[in-house]
Amino acid sequence: MAWPLNTYIYFLITSLQGVTIVKPVTYGNISRYFGKKRDEDGHTHQWTVYLRSYENEDLSQYIKKVQFKLHESYANQTRIVNKPPFEITETGWGEFEIVIKVFFHCPNEKPVSLFNNNSCSYYEFTGSSTV
Repeated sequence: MAWPLNTYIYFLITSLQGVTIVKPVTYGNISRYFGKKRDEDGHTHQWTVYLRSYENEDLSQYIKKVQFKLHESYANQTRIVNKPPFEITETGWGEFEIVIKVFFHCPNEKPVSLFNNNSCSYYEFTGSSTV
């Protein structure tokens, strides 16, 4: 079983009307061990990397899309998620950094990049960043 260990950050979003909106989010990954190495590809874990609202609210009114940049060994290593849940699930056996790039609806806001160390282990692991 994976135990939660999350990284929490706050997005400060300034609307076209000049109003600043603060939205707490969490990001990280969780993995599940298969019990043994799979014969067909050598993978040992299923993992999910995510960006979620800390307060369980719908972020789609603020976030236009989230781009996940996976290790080069994955087919289609750049994945775009256009609506919640903002997450990718895959299988693997190792550890690598995933770049999570968040794009906002508001044209005043530049995309924000977060870095997460994806680890196929028995626990939940997250990267850290302050925005």
